[in-house]
Amino acid sequence: MAPVLVALRGLGLGDLLTAVPALRGLRRAYPGHRIVLATPAPLAELVRTIDAVDDSVDVSGTGPVPVRAPDIAVNLHGSGPQSTAALLATSPGRLLCHAHPDLPQVQGPPWRHDVHEVVRWCALLGWYGLPADPGDLALPPPSRPPMVRPDEADGYAVVHPGAAFPARRWPPDRFAEVAAWLHRAGHRVLITGGDAERDLALRVAALAGIPERRVVAGRTNIGDLAALVASARLVVCGDTGVAHLATAYATPSVVLFGPTPPRLWGPPEGGPHIPLWAGRSGDPHGGTPDPGLLRINVRDVLDAIATLLKGHPW
Repeated sequence: MAPVLVALRGLGLGDLLTAVPALRGLRRAYPGHRIVLATPAPLAELVRTIDAVDDSVDVSGTGPVPVRAPDIAVNLHGSGPQSTAALLATSPGRLLCHAHPDLPQVQGPPWRHDVHEVVRWCALLGWYGLPADPGDLALPPPSRPPMVRPDEADGYAVVHPGAAFPARRWPPDRFAEVAAWLHRAGHRVLITGGDAERDLALRVAALAGIPERRVVAGRTNIGDLAALVASARLVVCGDTGVAHLATAYATPSVVLFGPTPPRLWGPPEGGPHIPLWAGRSGDPHGGTPDPGLLRINVRDVLDAIATLLKGHPW
């Protein structure tokens, strides 16, 4: 039986995708191990498309991690101490993690707040002598077709107005103006979101004059959403997981940043992506739209869309 390596990343969609280069680094470093990712169950379908992972177990947050005595445990979740303690509780043969003052018995590099999330986890492995490439973000196209009508399958734009916290949500009336512009210009617009975001998506559609049938928010699981983004001609969204799907599938995207600068969570340079940021940071977990996010106006977004769509045969 192959030895087990368990990696903890009990977070959301964007968090999973920013850890892909590190997971691939682990796969190359330990080709004979069975790599198990501890991550929320709703992400399992997407996890299966990551060529570095053999299996997953359902973990939300810092644990507990339902794996016993793995050969290696890797903390790709956070700085600790809770996440590191959860992995220590599995009794691993070896633990790879950041150092933390509350766990003086654990060795590792210091946690840094000023590095891109993708680079953070590659650097963690690098400290242990395991190379990982921060640019290794691409995923293979989903095997399932996108859930769109046949007359929409030849090209559509995804507008995703939601985000995990209000601080990262651009106002719905502004998203509606962008969606309406795309609609008037002849682009098919699909409005995406989770179950809790369906009312928001319907509001955006109504303000934009877009038919309700093009609101797919609340009707998609993670596999459906991945297929939609992978086949789209354009994605417009905030600083949320959909932006990282656009990166993974090289789908042109305009991403609106507010409290968190793109140098920490943005798409890689050189791809078909334009991050917009007004130059001020704030609380990404705030209860109202960040003032910096509100400095981004509709014309900024439309100009970025025009730049991206040059040379695209719409």
